[in-house]
Amino acid sequence: MKTIHRPGWQPVVLRRHREAHGLSLEAAGEQLRQVASRHGITAPAANFQTLWAHEHGTVYPGPHYRRAYCLLYRTSEPALGFRLPLPGEISEVENSISDLPKPTDPAADQEAAQVIEQTLIKVSGAPSTAEQTALLNRVVDAWRRRHGQGSPKPILTLVGGYAGSGKTEFSRFLTDITGWAFLDKDSLTRPMAERLLISLGGDPHDRHSDLYLREVRPLEYRCLMETAFDNLRAGTSAILSAPFIAELIDPDWVSRLTNRCAAMSIDVAVVWIRCDVDSMREYIEFRGAARDAWKLANWDTYTSTLNTETSPDTAHITVDNRLGAAISLADKTRESLKRILT
Repeated sequence: MKTIHRPGWQPVVLRRHREAHGLSLEAAGEQLRQVASRHGITAPAANFQTLWAHEHGTVYPGPHYRRAYCLLYRTSEPALGFRLPLPGEISEVENSISDLPKPTDPAADQEAAQVIEQTLIKVSGAPSTAEQTALLNRVVDAWRRRHGQGSPKPILTLVGGYAGSGKTEFSRFLTDITGWAFLDKDSLTRPMAERLLISLGGDPHDRHSDLYLREVRPLEYRCLMETAFDNLRAGTSAILSAPFIAELIDPDWVSRLTNRCAAMSIDVAVVWIRCDVDSMREYIEFRGAARDAWKLANWDTYTSTLNTETSPDTAHITVDNRLGAAISLADKTRESLKRILT
């Protein structure tokens, strides 16, 4: 039996958590499948053999397994021994969103809003700019307004990042809180992009060639932006999930967008999801999308073009999702809000 070595991984910790909850391997697997189903996570098989392998260090749990474990045991990846924590991660997370009291009047209670605010501060750093504070205030305000307190002017939020960085999951988290429209580039444009590539004599899964970059990519982003403005004109705020790589390194593009929105009394916020290369590869491999085949086959070439250390200058907020930390915290926040509101 060969043990896999990952930095900070302590398989025995996972077993201790299961035993502390009084669960057999079979019972833990059943609950893990239920948790995954409730939260829309690609349901892991979670059979006896797989959980045994996780607890004995012969198989390192994939990202969906780790999310499900964290939700099942109501704790974080570092606390379950999956990895080393980021600076301050365990103490801040565990102290802020565990053991929350249940208010008798959720609609008027401030505790849910405080949990949301603390989460956003942790994943993006203490607000130190007007843009950070403005978006945080709008998100928390949107949470409160979902209880019938009216609607302010709309806001357009761009969530950008490299493939596998976690931008889609973080966008869904913001949507869960705010009720704003969630528009994902791949969901909106993939069928069109694949058919267009075929008609041009290309590979439907191509996302790197000059043909795609010249003929298809501009149309994808045009569809995404125009769909967003259809919502904004109707007074509905929108969250856009897309890489936005070329766009966010172009100050003129962001300036034109901001000016267009300002003319319509629409606010703009730009969020960049920061992630490490190893975690991005793990998520890309796990989702198994055909459009990622070139990236995985040419990983060193692909990653040599990425800047994972800094954010685009145009970003208002950087969310730290290295090692999946931000998405894990988002999952725990959802659970805390459910406990508050039940």
